[in-house]
Amino acid sequence: MPTIHLLIKGRVQGVYYRASARDKATELSLTGWVKNTPAGDVEAVVTGPETAIQNFIAWCRQGPPAAEVQEVQIDPMPETTFEEFSIARR
Repeated sequence: MPTIHLLIKGRVQGVYYRASARDKATELSLTGWVKNTPAGDVEAVVTGPETAIQNFIAWCRQGPPAAEVQEVQIDPMPETTFEEFSIARR
């Protein structure tokens, strides 16, 4: 299954982005992680079926209601296996 790395920029910290992303990824049966970056962005790595990943990317472009997403950078990665989708700490 494909694995992608996302970097989400904008007003994405302090708006429940990570918790909402975890909930959305779990709903889509994706595995991986999400975390805040020191630069004020949100970073995520997800693995799963292509259709689910595309749905997750579409969600990331909007985020939770209080988020103001300006940009989502997407990069493919080597396939990686995770047990679940979690919120990672720096």
